[in-house]
Amino acid sequence: MNFTKHIIISFFLLQVFFNQAMSQTEGSLEKFLFDHYDQYLEKSISHQYLKLEDIQPIIDKLDEDKTFKVKVLGESVEGRKINLLKLGKGKTNVLLWSQMHGNEPTATMALMDMFNFFLASDELDEFREKVLEECTLYFVPMLNPDGAEKYQRRNALDFDINRDAQRLQSPEAKILKKIRDKTNADFGFNLHDQSTLYSAGKSANQASISFLAPAYNYEKDVNDVRGNAMKIIGILDETLQQFIPGHIAKYDDTFEPRAFGDNIQKWGTSTILVESGGYPNDPEKQHLRKMNFILLLKALEAISTKSYEKETIERYEAIPFNKRYLFDLIVRNAKVEVQGKKYIMDIGVNYHQFHENGDKAFKYKGYIVELGDMSTFYGYEEIDAQEQEVFPGLISEDTFENQEELNETKINELLSKGITFAKVKNHEKSKGLPQVPINLVLSESTPKSAIELGSPANFTIGKGKKKKTAVINGFIYQIGEKDNNIPNTVIY
Repeated sequence: MNFTKHIIISFFLLQVFFNQAMSQTEGSLEKFLFDHYDQYLEKSISHQYLKLEDIQPIIDKLDEDKTFKVKVLGESVEGRKINLLKLGKGKTNVLLWSQMHGNEPTATMALMDMFNFFLASDELDEFREKVLEECTLYFVPMLNPDGAEKYQRRNALDFDINRDAQRLQSPEAKILKKIRDKTNADFGFNLHDQSTLYSAGKSANQASISFLAPAYNYEKDVNDVRGNAMKIIGILDETLQQFIPGHIAKYDDTFEPRAFGDNIQKWGTSTILVESGGYPNDPEKQHLRKMNFILLLKALEAISTKSYEKETIERYEAIPFNKRYLFDLIVRNAKVEVQGKKYIMDIGVNYHQFHENGDKAFKYKGYIVELGDMSTFYGYEEIDAQEQEVFPGLISEDTFENQEELNETKINELLSKGITFAKVKNHEKSKGLPQVPINLVLSESTPKSAIELGSPANFTIGKGKKKKTAVINGFIYQIGEKDNNIPNTVIY
């Protein structure tokens, strides 16, 4: 009798433990994905400069594996492949397309991680089975391979594909319309990148991920199709607030009759726009790639379990709109001399990103883009120049043989005198742009140096002859300190 009672109690305790474990597992998909992301990460790609040649070997390997059904939907203007990957056998069709704009690759990288996820086998096997039993997934990674080749927004016709949903003149637009109609997708994910200078509402927080359930008419009406997209976005907002709190925003919902998102919503597919913006210390958006990976799988959980049906649209409506309140650098309260008089002004600096000679890593040029009262704006980085003066950068009188002569001591000596441009006789092109905190001048021409709109951001800050801080190519350098966080300067 006692033995039987012991067995019953033990079974009961095991059942309680199992139920608790299941309860802890339920709703924690995102935490598991966050903690175990590295095992799904596609390590062969890690930069924003992402071309078709970078992902085609991954797609070809998936084609050989036969887990995915891979086909070529067609070709771009310049004849590059546009691939479709199909997975699952469920009644709910989900269409995901990325890199409609060639220089917006964050979600493309996340899709490669998702492919690895669906090939894996681990504690989430039950989740995978549920998704693939309930849904059929259609992926179109890199809709605009010509734009990706040149790291530009538009295609080879110089069309913005996202404004060609009505005329359908570009081959890429025709392909997207055709696959949308053929699948009659229930849900669509329109995956983009946006400027890193958007903030989440009126705040200093970058809009790291912005969502939108696009309007399908000028009145911005909400029917079941758009409402379902809003409900899923509400779930995704709650999910991402665990990892990037305060960095979630909502994209402008003005109806655009030429845009694909707006039209696909109108055609009956619940469409969710995802825009990856900026996040601190994440220039290549690898953290935001991870956020894309998590949010897309979380969305598939909501779709496959139909948990979104229990949601309301109130959470979506409460998400703040993204606003352009950010600058890469703001120098506040600076004294600037103009035509013999000194004025107090703030200086706004933004970076132009580019790739040098096909190098995958970003290079930068910093420009002055705003002057005056910037008290309603925020900077990724800020300098309070109270009681100090800003001096346009000077050019060295001496000419150095090459960059190697400009050691740390010499550079600090020059900067302390207000010199931000050093003359050199030669600089090997193979060395690329300099990473020392001073610009190089090779020609006899004088680089532009002024505190005015459009001017390269090269100046020093201090009191009188004593300069404490330099802004070189838009980046901060504390004179005399050893830390140099300037990614590159410029050769003139």
